[in-house]
Amino acid sequence: MRMRPTLSWTPAQDLPAGTTDLGPVVDVLSVGGALVLSGAGISTESGIPDYRGEGGSLGRHTPLTYQDFTASAQARRRYWARSHLGWRTFGRARPNAGHRAVAAFERHGLLSGVITQNVDGLHQAAGSKNIVELHGSLGRVVCLSCGAVSSRRELALRLEEANAGFEPTAAGINPDGDADLTDAQVGDFRVMPCVICGGILKPDVVFFGETVPSPRVEQCRQLVRDATSLLVLGSSLTVMSGLRFVRQASQASIPVIIVNRDPTRGDQHALTRVALPLGAALTTVAGHLNLHVDAEAASERGEGA
Repeated sequence: MRMRPTLSWTPAQDLPAGTTDLGPVVDVLSVGGALVLSGAGISTESGIPDYRGEGGSLGRHTPLTYQDFTASAQARRRYWARSHLGWRTFGRARPNAGHRAVAAFERHGLLSGVITQNVDGLHQAAGSKNIVELHGSLGRVVCLSCGAVSSRRELALRLEEANAGFEPTAAGINPDGDADLTDAQVGDFRVMPCVICGGILKPDVVFFGETVPSPRVEQCRQLVRDATSLLVLGSSLTVMSGLRFVRQASQASIPVIIVNRDPTRGDQHALTRVALPLGAALTTVAGHLNLHVDAEAASERGEGA
């Protein structure tokens, strides 16, 4: 179950120190069959903030829980007003060098797949194909009554028409696409119902307090079982939804390599943690492997964002 962000975790004093040696990353990718587990840190260079990294929003922003969203019409009004504004930032974001390097690794047959904790669709936009979106995608909307799934872009157009002149200035944008707005700025923002049944619409993402669907978790567990190594990119691993796969790999003696500038909750299970910026680090790794990393995104963003 994905609960509210853990505020109290601090790195243990005996965790191994980070390194700048990219050799282990090159080694595991050279073997092939590596599984990538990516977190918010891989998207920060695209302008999407992290919760816990440098300049992260955790502390000033607590994501809305599923329970609050479903229980209160006012909570849904506040969420959709803030998310509608934040969506514009997500819509403008483009894949960075880290996303493009991951796509290059997959294109050259070095990866068995990608599990991403992100909801921004940037891996797909960079050209990655074999992806499990652990926490869903902000690019889709689901009706809580009839289950219909639709495009976030279509909903954005409906919200634009229903809320002409809604142009508040946000204090900040958060990793879940939620903009920081006051209740006064939210005002009487109009929320749109499902066009099929009139039910409540929710972004097709796993809110805090909501359970990741069991079939999706099992799909990820199978990917871990089949992998030759687990390469964690840009995740603090503070919440169990990602950490469980690191623990699973470690227990199965599958090598775990972490690339993250700050210590993570999974460091004790890893062979090493590379403390370097992801874009430059992964581009350097691609160079060592004689792989070409596209200068631009490989494809337009689809329904994933």
